[in-house]
Amino acid sequence: MAVSTKIIRRRIRSIGNTKKITKAMEMVAAAKMRKAVNAVLSSRAYADVAWQTVMQLVARVDRTKHPLLQPHEKTTTAAFILVTSNRGLCGGFNSRMVTEANGYSRARRASGVTDQSWVVLGRKGGEALARQEQRVVAEFEKQDMAQSSADVTALTTMVVKGYLAGQYDQVAVMYTDFVTPLRQEPRIKQLLPLEPAPDETLGSVGRREPALVSGPRASEYLFEPSPAEVLDQFLPRLIEIQLYQALLESTASEHSARMLAMRNASDAATDMMWGLTLVYNQARQAGITREIAEISGGKAALE
Repeated sequence: MAVSTKIIRRRIRSIGNTKKITKAMEMVAAAKMRKAVNAVLSSRAYADVAWQTVMQLVARVDRTKHPLLQPHEKTTTAAFILVTSNRGLCGGFNSRMVTEANGYSRARRASGVTDQSWVVLGRKGGEALARQEQRVVAEFEKQDMAQSSADVTALTTMVVKGYLAGQYDQVAVMYTDFVTPLRQEPRIKQLLPLEPAPDETLGSVGRREPALVSGPRASEYLFEPSPAEVLDQFLPRLIEIQLYQALLESTASEHSARMLAMRNASDAATDMMWGLTLVYNQARQAGITREIAEISGGKAALE
């Protein structure tokens, strides 16, 4: 009985120590999530309006005015930008995104896009693609908290130059969209070629799809000093904004998923401690009862 209760006590202490760690990690993730959510909400409206503007622009201007507006004759090569986390302990955050990205990749391969290259933001995505023997052409460092759009400047330059050089016929970014702290949705957005079509939202329901503005206020565009000069500055900047917003959304989703996972782990530890405490008390009670019975039996034998 003594050995049994000693083992149970050791397990209770061990689980209690684990609960302290998961609780601390939950609090850290919650603090990071608040900062990340503030960053997402402060830039989301700007990113959506910028994307909405270019969708209107593509639908109304002559697409020969800029090479980023012109789709390639055939779409056989693609660059897929996968945004995941650097660390685990965030539930199914990474596995869901990788699964959806693979599904999209298979669908594009079936439609003729057989030459696919992967660009990775986040170590977990790179590790998953390496296990699947996918072709990863570049892996960019992902900060724990995105600081500015400069974090994706090198990535933007790479994909834009690749598209202009004919290296890629399509560029898409795959990330996890922040909906609420309890809900994050995998999302795929085609960046190039720029087409007046809604981007694909994977999962059950998307976060939001800004409707294209129609009517008199979208009827005409004036370019100063010239369309070429304006589009040369505007279109690469737009791609950078969308990649930066995807990074912010993914960061907020990651910290939310980790906070929830650590909360669930803390709750599970509490349940285990309650169960083990019950077993410990039952074992003690059984031992005490047995000792009382032995004492009573010995007294009866003496009498």
